[in-house]
Amino acid sequence: MSKDRKHTPAVSPRVLIFVAGMVWVSVGAVLLWRAVAWLAGETRLACGLLLGAGVVLALLMHHLVLLRIVDRNLSRLHAAGEKRCFFSFFPWKSYLLIPVMIAAGFLLRRTGLPRPCLAVLYAGMGLALILSSVRYVRVFLRERPRR
Repeated sequence: MSKDRKHTPAVSPRVLIFVAGMVWVSVGAVLLWRAVAWLAGETRLACGLLLGAGVVLALLMHHLVLLRIVDRNLSRLHAAGEKRCFFSFFPWKSYLLIPVMIAAGFLLRRTGLPRPCLAVLYAGMGLALILSSVRYVRVFLRERPRR
């Protein structure tokens, strides 16, 4: 075993699938929490309409974009074989995308758009991530070791 491999925190593809799903759920929950906080001062009707728009956006993003990403990632993880580095639950290109997404969120909050409008975007993205993470969880549970 090479020196590099000796110090690599290696785990099974099943663990990587679980971690990927939990990351998506966690980020989605943070985005939803922020959206709901921004809607706290709105009337019930406004809240309902804005969250409804967020749900529609979430369903579109979930079905048209995120499920394809999840499926590609699951295929990559299954093709990995036995054990891989713990941090390979996402491809390296995704790690480059994370700061871009954080910066986009930061810039969106600085645009002067009203918080309720931003809440629709945040709720949409948050719910889409949570909905899409269900596929990771489902695959994780389906592949549990048999006794």
